[in-house]
Amino acid sequence: MINNKIKIGIFGLGYVGLPLAIEFGKIFNVVGYDLNKERVKNLKKKIDKNKDINKKKFLGAKKLLFTNEVNKLKECNTFIITVPTPINKLKRPNLKSIVNACGLIGNILKKNDVVILESTVYPGVSEEVCAPILQKISGLKFNKEFFMGYSPERINPNDKKHTIDNVIKITSGSNKKTSLFVDYIYKKIVKVGTYRAQSIKVAEAAKVIENSQRDLNIAFMNELCLIFDKLKINTSDVLKAASTKWNFVNFKPGIVGGHCIGVDPYYLTYKSKMMGYTPKIITAGRNINDQFTNYIINKALTNVRKNFKIKKIKFLLLGLTFKENCVDYRNSKSIEILQRLNKKNFIVDAFDPLIDFKKFNKEYKININKNIKSKYYHCCIILVGHNYFKKLGEKKIRNYLVKNGLIFDVKNILPNNIENIYL
Repeated sequence: MINNKIKIGIFGLGYVGLPLAIEFGKIFNVVGYDLNKERVKNLKKKIDKNKDINKKKFLGAKKLLFTNEVNKLKECNTFIITVPTPINKLKRPNLKSIVNACGLIGNILKKNDVVILESTVYPGVSEEVCAPILQKISGLKFNKEFFMGYSPERINPNDKKHTIDNVIKITSGSNKKTSLFVDYIYKKIVKVGTYRAQSIKVAEAAKVIENSQRDLNIAFMNELCLIFDKLKINTSDVLKAASTKWNFVNFKPGIVGGHCIGVDPYYLTYKSKMMGYTPKIITAGRNINDQFTNYIINKALTNVRKNFKIKKIKFLLLGLTFKENCVDYRNSKSIEILQRLNKKNFIVDAFDPLIDFKKFNKEYKININKNIKSKYYHCCIILVGHNYFKKLGEKKIRNYLVKNGLIFDVKNILPNNIENIYL
């Protein structure tokens, strides 16, 4: 299929779908679809509320159309699904968005069309969940009249270095011809090249273990943190010393939230249990990371109570997004800490320069502040290492505290100071 005959429809215009639409829109005819009318309205004005894509990048995608009308995708012959794949309250995969996207595509699917999934899933979702839905709704036979591919996203929100065009892209297809086609279109936008996996399931598995590996490495660091705290040793100092060896991998301890590292391992363990094996290491790592908020809260309280013999401790939390320099606060462990301190009836103020205050307050029913009080708090906990807080510096942060107030630098962004608490 030659370039001018390829028309791509992208379902979901978030952190993954928008950069993809922009890059493909430079070469192919692309229709970017999202359910969120406000999101589409902003994108038409070249405004990305996630602050990942600037106006200049929009201008390069001259073949790109944004819409929230499914009918506008009828002429597409290649569909790419980039919707979220969260977990439910029982920490099991929630495939609702994928199922809904497949339902919409099924109604407009034509002979020889290709459907590519980019969302993180467990091995088997493309061919065992998506394909049957598409087949039933369209009336077309899978792998005879329509085909599937899988190319896992490798987007790191607000990372200006590892962008879609300079990170190797895994590609795959439900048969050899489709595999070659999927690889062909992605090679058009990825400068550093692609890796064509042996099958869709291999590509799905490769994606889900990437973040599971990071989760386990951070869990190891968090467990070391628990041990070294008992030994009265600064974990950061230990890691700096150990990093002098050439093959030491220098991960950092910390809270693990967001919609990737804290979620993806549950997809793999879910599928594994379906097949009769209960993972031990992955599950143990998840438990350590999920419980690490307890350690942070207890460490803060223990140290504050050494300095202040009062019940109404005043806390200031800096940072509520799931990672540094990012506007996204989905599944943020910082918010969990905020909620739990509130339940203990402490006075808790929180500040994050990157989030939409009105939206956050409405969603969580918690008022966060634009203005931080001076000489007021007994403890300031730095939960997210935004550049904003680094530039703010220790002197200004300490100005928010009463005499003998403590800074708990969870992210270790300030210069080492014996007056501060660190992990």
